[in-house]
Amino acid sequence: MPPRLEFREIFHRSADYENAVAMRDRILRAPLGLSFSEAELEAESADWHLGGFDPASGELVACLVLTPLTGRVVKMRQVAVVENRQHHGFGSSLVRFAEAFASSHGAHQVELHARAEVVAFYLRHDYKVEGPAFLEVTIPHRKMRKALR
Repeated sequence: MPPRLEFREIFHRSADYENAVAMRDRILRAPLGLSFSEAELEAESADWHLGGFDPASGELVACLVLTPLTGRVVKMRQVAVVENRQHHGFGSSLVRFAEAFASSHGAHQVELHARAEVVAFYLRHDYKVEGPAFLEVTIPHRKMRKALR
């Protein structure tokens, strides 16, 4: 049985947003010696921020960002799950929620840049690799895409 989380949109500059930024920074950016600039965070104001919350504690467990692009395409990025909850299905649940959210907002396709070590995760969710590997934020990535039903 997949883990149970409560999913919802997180609004830019809310307390939940600040918690999500802190999680993304700790898990995704700091290990690479990177941090968010104020300009980067302000540029996220038009994005959709989604979170998965533990229903018992209210703790933010997983988050991601969807950036609307042209032609009914959204870019999924900054997918993070708290360290002690990784490899328990929370990321999968959040990705499925994000796909349904994107579809309900008119998106027909999701694209993403997957770090090399998580390509297999997205392949299991029916994403397809496009093109050669490339460097982004100093590490190898692959462009991936999935059509939404």
